[in-house]
Amino acid sequence: MAKPPTGLSPFTIRIPDADVADLGTRLSASRYPSEPLDEGWKKGVPQPYLQHIAEHWRDRFDWRVQERGLNEHPQFLTEIDGQTFHLIHARSAHPGAIPLLLLHGWPGSVAEFARIIGPLTDPSGHGHPDTPSFHVVAPSHPGFAFSMPLTKNWTNTAMATAYAELMSRLGYENYLVQGGDIGAMIAPQVAAVDASRVLGVHLNAASLGFIPAGPVDDAVLAELDPLSLQRLESIATNNAVGMGYYVIQATKPQTLSYGLTDSPVGQLAWILEKFHDWTDRAHPLPEDAVDLDQMLTNVSLYWFTRTAGTSANWYHTFYSSLLAGADANAPYTQDVPVGVVAFREDWSIRYFGEQSHRITHWSDIDSGGHFAAMETPELLVADLRTFAAAAVQQRSQVPSASCRAAAALPTIESSGASHD
Repeated sequence: MAKPPTGLSPFTIRIPDADVADLGTRLSASRYPSEPLDEGWKKGVPQPYLQHIAEHWRDRFDWRVQERGLNEHPQFLTEIDGQTFHLIHARSAHPGAIPLLLLHGWPGSVAEFARIIGPLTDPSGHGHPDTPSFHVVAPSHPGFAFSMPLTKNWTNTAMATAYAELMSRLGYENYLVQGGDIGAMIAPQVAAVDASRVLGVHLNAASLGFIPAGPVDDAVLAELDPLSLQRLESIATNNAVGMGYYVIQATKPQTLSYGLTDSPVGQLAWILEKFHDWTDRAHPLPEDAVDLDQMLTNVSLYWFTRTAGTSANWYHTFYSSLLAGADANAPYTQDVPVGVVAFREDWSIRYFGEQSHRITHWSDIDSGGHFAAMETPELLVADLRTFAAAAVQQRSQVPSASCRAAAALPTIESSGASHD
């Protein structure tokens, strides 16, 4: 077995048996509110539905099966700027595979990527032999899952700088970046701090820089197509009724964290609401849009690692940066090609994105939603492959050793460390 690069330690997820048993005990002892009015999802997660999903989590969900699935991908820990970072590093066996930094969002985790890592690293084995293959590097953001303890308030720029260092530490001279949600805010910053090495940036669920920061004047409205105008309406609706989670996480995440860390039903409801509100409207319930056990694996990572508050801290840091007019509004590079895939429930509007990005690829897809890697993995991977092929072709006109460097790296296996 080849040694991992300097500064990385192999890691295996092993949640203690006592913690798994405690989850079941807490779910059985859960207290629910006095029966509310039956108003569907108008005020949040309906109580009968929440109880149904909580019972599935307790009685039919098997954490050990999901844990083994996560551990099929080599994982590591490394320290950058005093922060422990957890990451999946799944290398492709295909010659010339493209290094890909894959960035998750909230309320997500690296568990989002369970259905796309295989197709990305081994397209031939998944029926697409003539498409690009990738070496996947998927870190957990500071304060998420096993990237703990949280050592400071990490800004987007600081995280981007750390990820550029991570890719150097892994030996990748050039690489692509893909991100959704929070990842779609950090990914362009990676290009800004590491423009000479980033081949391109591919985004889904893009908001910052792709939606208006305030009122839109009539001259701009006149330039927008019907789909863009429809997305403006969706943004306005969300701003009116869908920002409660943001306000509390951006202002008082610590107070929120006590309830979510003490009650698995509370943690479940907090995330379940977003899987209902942000997935494709064609699916009435979250499990109609995503695999229920994959969603519960994601919830379980928040629960077992006690990271409801530390993950929400990203919102507090981001909001503080907005108020200060600092990091969150830092200029993005105009030089690195940017590709965007906008699914039906996304808000991304090309007009606004073009003000600060060199957009070379844009796809509007009339299905899917916020959790693309879970909802529509085939469509996300296909769009990324299309963008990557063009971006690498453009970069190939400039002398680069990225593919040679990537191909020369040893295969790395994961073993020996655990989360206890």
